Amino acid sequence: MPSRNTNRRSILQGLAVAALSPALIAWRSNEALFAPSASAIDFWAESGQGSGPRPDFTPWSEWLKAEVIEGEQGVNLIDYGGVSAAQRSALDGIIREWAGQSPRAWDTANQRAYWINLYNALTLKVVLDHYPVASIRDIDISPGFFSSGPWDAELLEIEGRAVTLNDIEHGILRPLWGDPRIHYAVNCASIGCPNLRSEAYLPARLEAQLEEQADAYVNDPRGLSFTAEGPVVSRIYDWFIEDFGGEEVGVIAHLRRHAAPERAQRLAAAGGLAGTAYDWSLNDAGAE
Repeated sequence: MPSRNTNRRSILQGLAVAALSPALIAWRSNEALFAPSASAIDFWAESGQGSGPRPDFTPWSEWLKAEVIEGEQGVNLIDYGGVSAAQRSALDGIIREWAGQSPRAWDTANQRAYWINLYNALTLKVVLDHYPVASIRDIDISPGFFSSGPWDAELLEIEGRAVTLNDIEHGILRPLWGDPRIHYAVNCASIGCPNLRSEAYLPARLEAQLEEQADAYVNDPRGLSFTAEGPVVSRIYDWFIEDFGGEEVGVIAHLRRHAAPERAQRLAAAGGLAGTAYDWSLNDAGAE
């Protein structure tokens, strides 16, 4: 998720956007200037067919099934205040076990599922460790004067390397596999985010799971809604436009692939996007 941490590439991208005519960027938000770019961490690019133990996602699936609640508006929530001490300990144990494994020895299917599940588990742990908060952005534990939120905090060590949430999303998942559907899988504990799935992502089912997540979000008002001015999309498509073809036409094409027929027709008829929206409120069942 975007933080206020920037690098030279993202600044230059922001300047390029600002140089466009107002008509071309009317739908985009200023937050895109601060969204991290995808930049591969070479250490994690290695993959193999090692004979070592593969990650076991069964305990994680059981944890999610017990704790994920479907809210009235179809938004999956967590009752953070109601998570028991035993469940918090179980989550810590899941993360600790995963941290002790060697993902570079695995095939890419196991790697992708591992990093997605780890990202989501770490996000929940961060929120639980700092609850109560109104938004994950209030958990200001990232180092550096210009940093905010939890995304740049070193949360654990894997294969001797410190790892942050931004490392997982922007240094591993996005650049190594180049699949925009990753944005529907990693969850930032916010109402505006695609739903936290109530089961683990599994290597053998990952393709179907990503498709289900994409279809669900694009056909939900959080992903795409229609106003008198035209279609309004999630800021995810703005922050990470480079993953959706780098321009508005790519975003629209992606949305049309996953939209239900009536929504796809309305999107095509509009001819362009009108704006963006995103709700950073915590996906907290206790706040309903």
